[in-house]
Amino acid sequence: MKAFTEISWPIFNEAINDYHKTDNVDTPINNPYPLKSIEYYLYLKCWIDTVQWHFEDIIRDPQIDPVEALTLKRRIDKSNQDRTDLVELIDSYFLDLYKDVNVSEEATINTESPAWAVDRYSILSLKIYHMREEVERTDVSEEHRQKCQAKLDVLCEQYKDMTTSIGQLLDDIAAGRKYMKVYRQMKMYNDPSLNPVLYGAGKK
Repeated sequence: MKAFTEISWPIFNEAINDYHKTDNVDTPINNPYPLKSIEYYLYLKCWIDTVQWHFEDIIRDPQIDPVEALTLKRRIDKSNQDRTDLVELIDSYFLDLYKDVNVSEEATINTESPAWAVDRYSILSLKIYHMREEVERTDVSEEHRQKCQAKLDVLCEQYKDMTTSIGQLLDDIAAGRKYMKVYRQMKMYNDPSLNPVLYGAGKK
């Protein structure tokens, strides 16, 4: 069986490359994987991250129209929520995958769940893609390219470390040396009953 990182990394890069065929945040997703498969969710995860990466670029335009900026901020907020929901869904996949593991009495818990590690792995694939773009630019100084190459080298080292550590985490969970405990996100500002600006709006 392939390691999870051997499955996820090519899918992340596939999503990134597919997005950049148009390089447009309004391009509809065309997920090539079977609905509700883990591959489907991994592709969707990186697609969301890729679109949001470019949202973040656009909103930093100093000439952006304030009305457009507010609309874009709402889209970023929704993207963040979609990303969080999807990470939790991927964690549900891992919970089901390892539900029959005989957990050792000495087993320890990790600081983050497997899916949140995969979330950082997806974003790392984007960092590497865009830093490589900077290295390959022809309209910048050699100094710029060298600085970006140094950063790319660090990102590639991080890729190796994350590939190893995610693999070790999943191996440890599968062997019962670690156990999963998932805390669902509780973003109070998105909840009309918990955000005082929202629940107080009707009282003014």
